[in-house]
Amino acid sequence: MKLLIASDIHGSAYYCRKLLDAFQTEKADKLLLLGDILYHGPRNDLPREYAPKEVIALLNPLKDRIYCVRGNCDSEVDQMVLSFPILADYAVFPFGSHAIYATHGHVFHENNLPPLADGDILLHGHTHIPKCIRHERYTYLNPGSVSLPKENSPHSYIRFDGEHFDWVDLDTGETYLHF
Repeated sequence: MKLLIASDIHGSAYYCRKLLDAFQTEKADKLLLLGDILYHGPRNDLPREYAPKEVIALLNPLKDRIYCVRGNCDSEVDQMVLSFPILADYAVFPFGSHAIYATHGHVFHENNLPPLADGDILLHGHTHIPKCIRHERYTYLNPGSVSLPKENSPHSYIRFDGEHFDWVDLDTGETYLHF
């Protein structure tokens, strides 16, 4: 199964459209959203084309193709308007004999690990900074942010083909990191 993994849309209709264009182009089976879908949050500037209602209209038709975990800017009221579940704090996916632990990153992260076995992958957004770090016991991956990247990183997502993770610049379509 081919996954497109993205985080931190923060209500940007512009970047949500670009993400869904990439989803179609990549011919991914599922879209895994790592939280912070509609609201920009009090610490962030408004993203380009901030229009949460439009983001709702863009994502809801794909409800049967979206997996999602809850971000720190997501709430019960957001669940009332989104047609796919968004309130799970984490999701665990099999990855060969290991697991991918997907979460937003505001609770579980490199300094507060979830229950990981040796060789597992910790996957989260929240920092808006793309990462791929191999630790002794686990690997940490972050797709960066779709709409509000930080530290001069690109607007990005991860393409996962079941074996490899590729970080893709949403604006250029270029792969800039591979694991």
